[in-house]
Amino acid sequence: MLNAVRLRIDLAYDGTGFYGWAKQPEIRTVQGEIERVLHTILRVPEGDPTEPLRLTVAGRTDTGVHASHQVCHLDVNEDVLKRCVGHMDVPPVIALTRRLQRMLPADIAIRGIAPAPNGFDARFSALERTYVYRIADRSSEVDPRTRNFVLHIDDELDLKAMNEAAAMTIGLHDFGSFATPNPGGTTIREVKTAYWRRVPQRTLIDDGMTMGERYRTPTVESGLVCFVIVADAFARNMVRSLVNGCVQVGIGKRSLDWFAGKMAAPLREGSTGPIAPQGLTLEHIEYPADDQLAVRAEAIRAKRTL
Repeated sequence: MLNAVRLRIDLAYDGTGFYGWAKQPEIRTVQGEIERVLHTILRVPEGDPTEPLRLTVAGRTDTGVHASHQVCHLDVNEDVLKRCVGHMDVPPVIALTRRLQRMLPADIAIRGIAPAPNGFDARFSALERTYVYRIADRSSEVDPRTRNFVLHIDDELDLKAMNEAAAMTIGLHDFGSFATPNPGGTTIREVKTAYWRRVPQRTLIDDGMTMGERYRTPTVESGLVCFVIVADAFARNMVRSLVNGCVQVGIGKRSLDWFAGKMAAPLREGSTGPIAPQGLTLEHIEYPADDQLAVRAEAIRAKRTL
């Protein structure tokens, strides 16, 4: 693409009303909604082969999964980008940001858009991704307002056992028991952090001061059980399947030996399918310093082995 500029787009979305990230015909997806609006703003016909306006994302999310911080990039011709300025006396990138923020549906939020550094690839340059899965168990106070991003379980979870299971996932492993590879891909991933914690009961404003109120409002996440996992990348359904495996251990339905066996023998057999999607949120994408972006992208494109 001649005179193209690569833009980094930081965004968030409530996945409840989407059939995942990836664009599909006649189905509402996050990518599909953003690209539809981009074609309108930049006055490019859908299907134009010279200006596809195709987004490349750091990590595809499944149906019903949320993102508080997702990253994608867009390659666009500089002359096409200028079309979004109109009567605004601002640079094209700022104009694009404002128009997207105004025209996208309420369940997508643009955090920021900026010219990408040389070598930046939203997917392949990423160092790691952080996901959080939120659960309200029997020991939690269920808040119906959070039903779209918190899973309610009518059991009390054994966090000690679940953390023993989670600890087995740390390191470089083949997660074939808990994930599905893409065509020609692999389920080998490196998990850097994985743990379960119950959020302490906390007040909304915790500065030790009161303004005369008799009741201190708690944070909305007080008492929830949260799973935090960080890895260089994730295979399809990997996080939700690991959560499901840990939960089965946590409610006493499965043993730690069973979980260890699944880690040792990476084969799908029906008992390690994904848990419900609504509790899962992509929280963060980490990238290296600008001068390491291209090097990282080249290294991660290689098919990994154990």
